[in-house]
Amino acid sequence: MLTADYHRLGLRSGDRLLDLGCGFGRHAFEALRRGAHVVACDLGIDELHRVRATVAAMAEADEIGPDVVLETANGDATRLPFADDSFDRVIASEVMEHIHDDDAALTELTRVLRPGGTIAITVPATLPERICWKISSDYHAPAAVGGHVRIYGRHTLRDRMAAAGLVVDGDHRSHALHSPYWWLRCAVGPNRPIEGNRLVRIYHRFLTWDIVKAPRTTRTLDRILNPVLGKSLVVYATKPAQATHPTVDPDRELVHVPT
Repeated sequence: MLTADYHRLGLRSGDRLLDLGCGFGRHAFEALRRGAHVVACDLGIDELHRVRATVAAMAEADEIGPDVVLETANGDATRLPFADDSFDRVIASEVMEHIHDDDAALTELTRVLRPGGTIAITVPATLPERICWKISSDYHAPAAVGGHVRIYGRHTLRDRMAAAGLVVDGDHRSHALHSPYWWLRCAVGPNRPIEGNRLVRIYHRFLTWDIVKAPRTTRTLDRILNPVLGKSLVVYATKPAQATHPTVDPDRELVHVPT
C-alpha cells in the first residue's frame, strides 16, 4: 500500500532515493521494483533487519533487477548521517508527526536532497487525526516513546516545508477507507490485538483484500472520499536549483545495519 505517488515524485530508474522512517519498507520495496538505488533509514533496528530480509526474498523471486541496490541506515531525522545533496528523491511517510523538532528534520531533509530533486512528505490528515485523538488518548500517547506529538493542518505543513527552502508543488489525500478502520480501533482500544474484536478483525480483512485485489469499485470509492476522509495528507516539493544549506557535521557517522 503506497501513500506517495511515484509519478508525482518523478522517480526514475537509477535515482538515489531516501526512505526516511521506512518502517517495514513498503515505499522502499516499490522504489526498488522501479530500479531505484534505495537508502532505507529508520531508528528501529528490527525494522531495518526485516527490510533487508524482505528485499533478499524479493531478489530470490526475481521481483527486482540484479543491479538495484538497497542500503539500510540507523539514523535520526534531525541529524541525518548523509552528505549534502545526496539524494535525487526523498520520501518521509508518516514520520514527521512523531518528531518533536520537525523544523530541524525538514532542514535536514532539504539539505540531503540535491538541487532540482523532489520530496514527498506524508502525515495524518487533520480531520481523521483529530477524531482519533478525541476517541482515544492512547492513540497518540505517550509521545516520549513514539506517539504522535502534533496534528498538521495542510497549510501548516506546506508553510514549514517552504520555510525549510523547498518549493511546494502540490498535495493530495490518500486512504479514505482506512479512516473508519482507525476510528474503530480507537473506540475499542488502539493497543489491543486486532484479533480481540470481531468488527476490527472483519474491517482489517476487508482492507487487506482491498490492498491485494484493488477492485475498481473500492478504488473509485476511495478517490471520491479522499478529499474529505483521506487518512493521509501527501505534500510534494522540489529543492531549488540554487539552494544553499548548512554543511553536514563531519563527526556524524552512518550506522549500517548488517545482513
